[in-house]
Amino acid sequence: MPHGQPVVGVGPWEGPWPEGPQWDPALLAGGDRRNVVDRYRYWSLEAIRADLDTRRHDFHVAIENWQHDFNIGTVVRSANAFLAAEVHVVGNRRWNRRGAMVTDRYQHLLHHADVPALAEHLHAQGVVLWGVDNLPGSVPLETAVLPRRVCFLFGQEGPGLSDRAREACDATFSIAQFGSTRSINASAAAAIAMHGWVVQHADLAAGTTWRGGEAGAQRESRE
Repeated sequence: MPHGQPVVGVGPWEGPWPEGPQWDPALLAGGDRRNVVDRYRYWSLEAIRADLDTRRHDFHVAIENWQHDFNIGTVVRSANAFLAAEVHVVGNRRWNRRGAMVTDRYQHLLHHADVPALAEHLHAQGVVLWGVDNLPGSVPLETAVLPRRVCFLFGQEGPGLSDRAREACDATFSIAQFGSTRSINASAAAAIAMHGWVVQHADLAAGTTWRGGEAGAQRESRE
């Protein structure tokens, strides 16, 4: 078994440097140790964001932030993985970014003072607001037909959605559970909801999904 921490990423570029506006000279010279897929090795942050913007999905993610919930960071990380259009933080502007693992740099993040302000912003874009909470009358996620242009709203760990949030939502949905606990982790619920949208709406045949075997993508990024 190997010992020590595995080396992440790649070292300095070997051979003549590629030409193009997406390449970052500092990364080409010093190596790229970021947690990015092979397609984006040696690309600048701005170039990666611009490329992601050409492929973003139509769903948004929002989370209430009244208690500086540490789950917000992991929600942002999942939103980046599933390529959400925008991530919205409602309530306190400051949040713990540690769980985001730097993915917040690649994601569009917006702040709203309260949920009515969030709903107004979304409705102006034709996006409906669906909250997740195990409430009477909530639509089961497993059988729901999810709107294509939708924002998933999540409450704080423990109390769930605030009363004001529930009133502002166009609908609420629940996630089936089978054990003894009353709720699941907010970041886990967010990932489940986003993947549910992907199953129903994402173009899985487009060749833009990353599934671990990225040799082809690495070769493509070097051309």
